[in-house]
Amino acid sequence: MSGSPRGSRQRVPWLWPVLLAATLLLSFAAQAASVKSRNLSQLIDESDSIVIGVVDKVEDGIDDRGVPYTEVTVKIAERLRGKDTGASYTFRQFGLIEPRKMDNGRTLMAVTPDGWPTYAKGEQVMLFLHKPAKLTGLQTTVGLNQGKFRISNNRARSAADNRGLFEGVTFAPGVLTKNQKTMVSARAGAVDANALIDVVRRAVKENWAATGRMKNER
Repeated sequence: MSGSPRGSRQRVPWLWPVLLAATLLLSFAAQAASVKSRNLSQLIDESDSIVIGVVDKVEDGIDDRGVPYTEVTVKIAERLRGKDTGASYTFRQFGLIEPRKMDNGRTLMAVTPDGWPTYAKGEQVMLFLHKPAKLTGLQTTVGLNQGKFRISNNRARSAADNRGLFEGVTFAPGVLTKNQKTMVSARAGAVDANALIDVVRRAVKENWAATGRMKNER
């Protein structure tokens, strides 16, 4: 008698993407729970790309391997680090925007894990982004929700409320303006966006870490 063994992948073609998504979700959720606090020096040091702009498009989907993702496109106002990708920057982060009904009638619940940044069309942001993952091509911000700053009314705030942003960061005398000195003394909460962007811009362009003008004392 011919036929596939009971419970084989031929009989349940939907099972592989569901299992893959579930495995990745558990892995990324654990990563979010254990992520360490990053200060500004670490955000800059660990970033492959740093971009400022307006979120133009947010879409989700499932790739050919069954990995659920949210794709974000940012219209670039300024690129502080990274390859020139033209007028926009597009990346994919793990997780769907909301649960998705699949062709088999089941619902895939693999949404963006807690502790990860979320995006909305029209919001102005500054993003500190890791390199895309070699295996999946997925990309997220350094320190997860610590590496996405929403800018509104010239105030910049991370999803982590800027907690620990300047903790352990020291600057050489004369490097910061008076306004920037006030900013880096804050322990949490929104800060002057222009002051923050100028510090990051100069730190990258002038290589403050290598020249000792900005140090991480952690």
